[in-house]
Amino acid sequence: MKKISKNLSSSRIIILGFAGAILLGSLLLMLPFATRDGGGASFMDALFTATSAVCVTGLVVQDTVTYWTVFGQGVILLLIQIGGMGVVTVAVAVFVASGKRIGLKERSTMQEAISANHVGGIIRLTGFIVKAAVCFELLGAIVMAPAFCREFGTVRGIWYAVFHSISAFCNAGFDLMGDRAPYSSLTHFAASPSINLTIMCLIVIGGIGFLTWEDIWTKKFRIRKYRMQTKVILTTTALLILAPAVYFFLNEFQDMPPGQRVLCALFQAVTPRTAGFNTVDLGLLSGHAIGVIVLLMLVGGSPGSTAGGFKTTTLAVMLSSAVSVFRRREHVHFFGRRIDDVTVQSAMAVLSMYLVLFLGGGFFISHMEGLPLSECLFEAASAVATVGLTLGITPDLGLASRFVLILLMYIGRVGGLTLIFAALPGKKSVTERLPQEKLNVV
Repeated sequence: MKKISKNLSSSRIIILGFAGAILLGSLLLMLPFATRDGGGASFMDALFTATSAVCVTGLVVQDTVTYWTVFGQGVILLLIQIGGMGVVTVAVAVFVASGKRIGLKERSTMQEAISANHVGGIIRLTGFIVKAAVCFELLGAIVMAPAFCREFGTVRGIWYAVFHSISAFCNAGFDLMGDRAPYSSLTHFAASPSINLTIMCLIVIGGIGFLTWEDIWTKKFRIRKYRMQTKVILTTTALLILAPAVYFFLNEFQDMPPGQRVLCALFQAVTPRTAGFNTVDLGLLSGHAIGVIVLLMLVGGSPGSTAGGFKTTTLAVMLSSAVSVFRRREHVHFFGRRIDDVTVQSAMAVLSMYLVLFLGGGFFISHMEGLPLSECLFEAASAVATVGLTLGITPDLGLASRFVLILLMYIGRVGGLTLIFAALPGKKSVTERLPQEKLNVV
């Protein structure tokens, strides 16, 4: 591995790592004992499912609980765990556990994979990530187990608790409820505080990122000492949850009891943040609510998190940049700190890339399938932001449209800039500058 890694950039190692995990998962899901009919999944179904699992999306073409055996579900859960923590993180953790030496190249790749600020302490951070993931997932499973055991029995209830805890923490959105009434996704548990609050907490905890939790843990919850990035992530995340929750509470779920209405409003505000669970039938929501969900889906998690999509920090930088222009400030500011121009340019590039992928994918699927553009844009947003929410059209899509969703999920998880950096040559030193000329944009 080390000989190969020396000839590859960190970006290429990351994208090849995810691709390798997807291919291996696809082969395992094609085994006869992975499906309940004993015939094994087709390559396209296996590839789609493996991609959705590794890229922690949750879009499916086959019902997870009725199509896959316990072995198949176990493979999916393992792929979710690997994809959520990151292929490189898992590989480094395995190397450390086996006593192998981790070189500078591997540390540098790990740094890029989790968006760490520096290489120093990266092995210690890997240990923190693994321990934190196990603790949060175990705690979530323990809290949810009683409700699932009452509904499905002890053995099956424990399996459901573990599966949904890992799926929620990794922001995957896979569930074992399927489309069987009345258990479609988590709609049967819409009024259950233990299930709703636990799933929401796991989604948010996984979505704000390991770097954020490491900062919170080491600073002993002293907010003033947090890094500027941590403050930006926590502020942006809180606003992206509270504002939509208020909107959903005031405009949707009017026929529900107040307590359940609050839970549903909060859940529908949290789950589009790359999670993919739902406690209400999305087809019953108004067009405006669907539009809000699409916008929330495009804004993913935070750097170094289990979530995909363009990051909360990207949105924060773009909004702050606009405010700086309005106020005629020279630089972007957060909490008394100035943001460099390269960060603003990167944020613009990332946002533009995701918008192009979102719109391009939606238009392509609509053209190929003859479906309403709004439904196709919803699925495209769900795929590229690795969310997993669906209006129900994915299982019926043709091969070309499914392949587009596969590409969108893959790009959304590994990151558009990572793919570009891997494809293009490294930065060249420039000693000269081109002449400057003014270009009017207003």
